Amino acid sequence: MFNKNPYIVKYGGGDSSAVDLEKAKVVVVPVPYEGTVTYRQGTRNGPSAIIEASSNMELFDEELNVETHKMGIYTLPPIDLSNASPENMVSAVYKTVKDLMSGGKFPVVIGGEHTVSIGAIKAVKESVGEMSVLQLDAHSDLRNEYGGTKFNHACVGRRLQEIAPLTQVGIRSVSREDKEFLDGPNNITRVVSAYDILNDSLWDRKMQDALKDKVYITIDLDVFDVSIMPAVGTPEPGGLGWYLMLDILKLVVQSKEIVGFDVVELSPLDGNVAPDFLASKLIYRLLGYIFYGKSKKK
Repeated sequence: MFNKNPYIVKYGGGDSSAVDLEKAKVVVVPVPYEGTVTYRQGTRNGPSAIIEASSNMELFDEELNVETHKMGIYTLPPIDLSNASPENMVSAVYKTVKDLMSGGKFPVVIGGEHTVSIGAIKAVKESVGEMSVLQLDAHSDLRNEYGGTKFNHACVGRRLQEIAPLTQVGIRSVSREDKEFLDGPNNITRVVSAYDILNDSLWDRKMQDALKDKVYITIDLDVFDVSIMPAVGTPEPGGLGWYLMLDILKLVVQSKEIVGFDVVELSPLDGNVAPDFLASKLIYRLLGYIFYGKSKKK
C-alpha cells in the first residue's frame, strides 16, 4: 500500500523502529516542505531533526508510567516535494493520509511549514465525518491569499475553517485582514487568545465547549514561548510554557476523541538541539495521552 524504505531513520529509534507497518497503530508522516516560508528559512529540516532527537529520547514515559511506543509506531519515508507548488504538496499529503485512514491507522504528520496540515486535515475529515480542528498557534493565519496563493502558511487557518469548525488557542499575532475576517459575517472560527488565557478564568471551558466530539489537533510550535522554542520561522513573545501545553492537551484528550494530529514549523538552530527534543517529546507525550492517558486525571 505504501512505499516502504528500510533505511529511513524511524521516529523513536531503537525498539520503536522494529514495528511492521501493518501492525502499527500510529504512522508518522514526515513532510519537509517550506515552499511558502516568508521569514526565517529551515522548516524543511524540521522533520529530520525531530526524528533524530527522538532516537535519543527515553521511550518510557515517566508521567504515564508506560512505554508508549509499544502500541506500534511506524515512520513513512518523507513526502519530499521541495520543488512542488503548495497545491501539489497539499494534494500529496492528502492522498497519503487518506490511504492511512483507509487502513485504520492513526496519522501523525510532522512538518515542514504549516501548509502541510491542510491536506492531512481534509483527508481525516473525509474519513471520520463531523469533527473540529484545534489549532495551537501564535498566529491566526486567516488571510484568504498571500504571496499569490491561497495555500500559503499565512492562510492555513482560513483553509482549515473551510474544512471543519476551527478553534484557535494561544493566538497573539493577528493581521488586519485576519481581524476583519474574525469580525465579519462569514467567520466561524473561535479564538482563545494568549490574553484570554491570562485574563479569563473560563478560557479552558470555552475551548472545550467550542470543540465537537472528534478533534484533530494541529500544533504550530510557535505557540510556545520563545524562551523554550526559539527554533521557529516566525517567533512571537509571550507564548505557552511546557506544562500549560500539557494541561491543554490532557484536557482535550480526556473529553474528546482525537482522530489525528500534526506538529509543524520547527526550524532547527545550529548548536541548539533543545527545541528539536521538545518537539519530539511533545509528539510522544501526546501519543501517550491519546492511547494510554484517558483514565488519568489532569
